[in-house]
Amino acid sequence: MSANAGPSGHQPTATTAQRDAVQDSAFLKACRREPVPHTPVWFMRQAGRSLPEYRKVREGIPMLESCMRPELVTEITLQPVRRHNVDAAIYFSDIVVPLKAIGIALDIKPGVGPVVENPIRTRADLAQLRDLTPEDVHYVTEAIGLLTAELGETPLIGFAGAPFTLASYLVEGGPSRTYENAKAIMYGDPQLWADLLDRLAEITSTFLKVQIEAGASAVQLFDSWAGALAPADYRRSVMPASAKVFEAVASYGVPRIHFGVGTGELLGLMGEAGADVVGVDWRVPLDEAARRVGPGKALQGNLDPTVLFATREAVETKTREVLDAAAGLEGHIFNLGHGVMPSTDPDALTRLVDYVHTRSAR
Repeated sequence: MSANAGPSGHQPTATTAQRDAVQDSAFLKACRREPVPHTPVWFMRQAGRSLPEYRKVREGIPMLESCMRPELVTEITLQPVRRHNVDAAIYFSDIVVPLKAIGIALDIKPGVGPVVENPIRTRADLAQLRDLTPEDVHYVTEAIGLLTAELGETPLIGFAGAPFTLASYLVEGGPSRTYENAKAIMYGDPQLWADLLDRLAEITSTFLKVQIEAGASAVQLFDSWAGALAPADYRRSVMPASAKVFEAVASYGVPRIHFGVGTGELLGLMGEAGADVVGVDWRVPLDEAARRVGPGKALQGNLDPTVLFATREAVETKTREVLDAAAGLEGHIFNLGHGVMPSTDPDALTRLVDYVHTRSAR
């Protein structure tokens, strides 16, 4: 049995009819800025977090280990599709998985996040970053094969962390509010910084290619912490690496989504980096975001995740505001302005999907 084979000795695959139906889905049509029967919906961090069934299957299994078990990944990825009737699945993984796969000593500590044992802060430290190979993440290929066979007409979104966000974790040694060590290198040793991000761009590109070649219908690049940057610094010191990632997967023809938090001042640049869809957090209305991004891009977003803790009437009011702001867009995918919060009522998400579908039906 090959490393990529399923339990029966072969890798299950989606049928041609399934693949055609996926391409005709509301989600992919919106990504391509084509007419849709309704506004498609999916949620960042929908795979896990708030679902009791997720907590049950993850019980006693560390996060990174759970990302390396294909059947578990399949089950977790499918859970929100079954429960919420979302228009796309998001592959269950973590942005540091490819770093772990190449041997970086790190762990995801509950309540903290990724913690790196030996932070990268000198040129000699770059030796930790070897190339990623498909064999390093064979479990991703297996899981996506299982998923695309199960998902039927529902598209699967692959994802990866953007070079800047990965670099932030690697240099800081864990989560940071100020990014002082990362920015110290960016400002003080720009060549080391450029080399670090270039290596991470190569790793990220390979990780996305593996997912696309296994069957992902779209990919999202999470630059979670890019909002810590001034536009000039982003353009000079970060955008080239993100652009390299988007260019590396351009030939596959799958939609490429770019998302960051607190990136209102960067939206135009994030679109310039090569995305087909620009994700918008809740701070900027979508009509204003469209003005900043410019024509030729779909937008994704952007309900404040905390709205889901309010009354049903309040959720519907704020949702209408998002849909109204998106009414003139070339393409719109409804999402939260960041990930689902762990204490969110799953029923609120189910009701939200139904409301968006009903309210936006053409």
